[in-house]
Amino acid sequence: MTALMDAVRGGRTADTLLLVTGMTAAERRACLGELKELRKELRGVPIWESRAERVLKALHLAGAACHTGAAAAAAWLAASDLRWTQAPPDTLLRALESRDTGWQADVAHRLAGRPVSARVPYGLMAGLVNRSGCAAPVTDAFVIGWVRHISGRSQRRDDIIALLRREPHLAPLVGGLFAVTDLSEVRWVLDEGPGWWPGALAALAREGLLDRAFLVDACVARLLRGGGPTDHRTFLPFLTAFALTREEERARIPDWTALARDAASPVAAHAQTVLSALALDGELTTRQLAEVSEALLFRREKKLVRTQLVLLGKVLRREPATSAALLPVVAQAFGHEDTQVQERALKLVERHAQGLGSPEVRNELTAAIDQLVPALRARAATALGVTAAGSEDAFEEVLPPAPEPVRLRSAPASPEELTEELGALLASDGDVAAFERALDGLVRHAYRDPGALREALLPVTANRWWQHGPQQWPRTDDMFGTTRYGTLDAKDGLDLLLATLHDKVTTATLDAGVRQGPKEHECAHSGLARVFDSRLREVAHRLRTDPLPLLLATPTWHTGLLEPAELVDRLAEYRRLDARVGAADFAQALLRVRRDDRAAAQEAAARAKALGTREGGRLAHWLTGGDPAPGRGLAHWLRTGGAAPDPARRRTKGVRILVELGEIPELQAGFPQEFRRLGRPLSVFTDRWHCSHWNQAIRPHWAAVLPERRELVAARMLPDLAATAVDDDRGAAVLPLLAEAHGEAGEAVHLCVAYGLGARHQEDRLAAVDALLVLAARGQLEAGRLGTDLGELVGRGAVKPQRLAESARTAAATGAHATMWETLRHALPVPLAGLATARPEAAAVAARGLGELLAVAAECAERSGARGDVPHLAATAARAGSSRLVTQARRLRDALAGDAAA
Repeated sequence: MTALMDAVRGGRTADTLLLVTGMTAAERRACLGELKELRKELRGVPIWESRAERVLKALHLAGAACHTGAAAAAAWLAASDLRWTQAPPDTLLRALESRDTGWQADVAHRLAGRPVSARVPYGLMAGLVNRSGCAAPVTDAFVIGWVRHISGRSQRRDDIIALLRREPHLAPLVGGLFAVTDLSEVRWVLDEGPGWWPGALAALAREGLLDRAFLVDACVARLLRGGGPTDHRTFLPFLTAFALTREEERARIPDWTALARDAASPVAAHAQTVLSALALDGELTTRQLAEVSEALLFRREKKLVRTQLVLLGKVLRREPATSAALLPVVAQAFGHEDTQVQERALKLVERHAQGLGSPEVRNELTAAIDQLVPALRARAATALGVTAAGSEDAFEEVLPPAPEPVRLRSAPASPEELTEELGALLASDGDVAAFERALDGLVRHAYRDPGALREALLPVTANRWWQHGPQQWPRTDDMFGTTRYGTLDAKDGLDLLLATLHDKVTTATLDAGVRQGPKEHECAHSGLARVFDSRLREVAHRLRTDPLPLLLATPTWHTGLLEPAELVDRLAEYRRLDARVGAADFAQALLRVRRDDRAAAQEAAARAKALGTREGGRLAHWLTGGDPAPGRGLAHWLRTGGAAPDPARRRTKGVRILVELGEIPELQAGFPQEFRRLGRPLSVFTDRWHCSHWNQAIRPHWAAVLPERRELVAARMLPDLAATAVDDDRGAAVLPLLAEAHGEAGEAVHLCVAYGLGARHQEDRLAAVDALLVLAARGQLEAGRLGTDLGELVGRGAVKPQRLAESARTAAATGAHATMWETLRHALPVPLAGLATARPEAAAVAARGLGELLAVAAECAERSGARGDVPHLAATAARAGSSRLVTQARRLRDALAGDAAA
């Protein structure tokens, strides 16, 4: 062993530095082979071990010094496996100081070109730049490192100004600041202190150290470019700190117009303020004002639209001759979702339409009348002197088409194709179809030629965590054995199978997993989770002991449903091969097999019985006996007088409404132990805070456990869906899958959708809207039941009216006005009654968001031609004042009375 390798293996960084600085280039190159071997050796060692950390730092230093090529040295310095154990920057700089300046500049720019996530120390890059005398690299990594460096040495804004004055590369780095791609790594620094960085740059511009025009252009360009949803919070303060003059604002009218049209709301508001001041001072042409107004009136933010209408009103009063150019722009607001905005725009048209001399403009305004709500159309027609269009045709609702079921493709034909699909699944959360297809392919190829499969899987398995030896933490047997807390999810299951295939899991661990399963606290999900877990553990055990030729439970359709004829064909193949059926795999196949098509079930039952096997007989009995119509769910089974389990019932828990399930004997008799949990009673008081099933990606796989009994799945997921509305959690993405599944859509399914419509996060609300529309398109939505549930949840405070209004408006925008009216008609009485009976303080809280909900209900009633009455609506409409609540209550009352178009 050379002296250098002895120092590196001993973790002596100081000795390593002395040795490498005294070596010739040839001597350093000669050491590279041993250094690379040591690096490979240390990849499986936990870096938190103190000795390993010291060795890795010395290795990092030695490798950087021994590489003579700039590209190789930069690659070593920024290597991901050495990222957290780098040698100090000053030590590295001393080791590289003998290199020529061109080499150091090349390394500096290569390091600066690395992504920010590489965490190359700024001190190292800056040191190489300063020593080589090259230009500063204006990259994300270098600029972000520079900003952190300046802020880290500053206690106040004056400190930042002083440091920036001494920066030799100030102008290009400030320019790079406005071009940074990802601000997540530096936003907290730029936002630190009230205007520290914006004020500092503005001060330097006043001193002449920075070009003011360049700063303004760079800032406006960055705001025009956009970026992350919160980037404007960083750059808008810079623009306001520069305090643009009127001449500078006038020179950028096209930029303000573009920002008003496309930028985030605060930036658009700033641009609108600038343009409004210019317009009121007569510095905008009528065409320019029309252009910016078109942009702003198209936006959804009511405040921006109202402000622009006020501005247009002022201009029209001052310059009546502009009405021919501006009133068609005003009419664009006729299509805004807020009826108060529509009415404001209509008032402007009423006030200024008399002076219109152009028939083309009048015709254009007339064509826009249809965008108004029916209550305003007659007024608009009167203002324009035309006859209001009648609405003789009966309303016909057109719902989005229901999604068609998608048949799974056959298992991957080659190990190479399987490798690609497994790599994609391990890198991201694939859907049920992709997972089941890859799982079946893995089983089939492991049965045919496990050696060829292992060889093909090398690109996927080479860097999996379980490949790094028995000393690596976490230990493979601990992660997959009975000491593990919680069941397997999809990725864990694939890792278990791959680790088993590569002999990284002991047979004893696999055997214990099949017999005992994992440790976990019982929760609402346990039945579904244990079924998914036990099937994967059985497959892993059989990979080692008695490989399965294929999987019986692989679904036919993307919902998890399995056609009975296909299952019979697979059982016939098992009999031909004289293979032993996996108990968990067969049990899952029974839960997935389709039974609602009675003719197909009877035919498949006869074929299954003819096989003469135990599994064939069990399948025949399952297809012909038990629940006579499993697709219609538990409620139907009770009504038809089956072996009656305890009924499902609603229960309250705090502000939540949940569903309890009684015992279901059919899901216990003849099933493996882990499957019997599905038939046991479900209580709403199961402690969810000890639940280990936090991974949302597993939910779609649970929906595929019982594809013909979605009520049972929904009841077990209901606490999660309730948490999306009550606790602002995430987790409604599974709702469209429940809507596409089979079986009765009863109490639990409708409550799940109700909570999703009131979820905190917009993505969850959109998923709930999708589920609602799918159920409606399939004729399975009970709008009255859903509305009643929503009314109760709003009344209890579990669902906020504002969130529900946004979801209802989104659903109505697809054309489902009649469906949403029927839903809201049943949802409104409870919150309206709460207004009348609550104390003034409580009534004020209850009224929040209810005006928006009434606005959506009124629009749906107007467009669908609904008539009738809503309990407690008249009392709300009779209230004094002109608040949004009262205004929209009156609008809904008039629409239901048939006065909307009067």
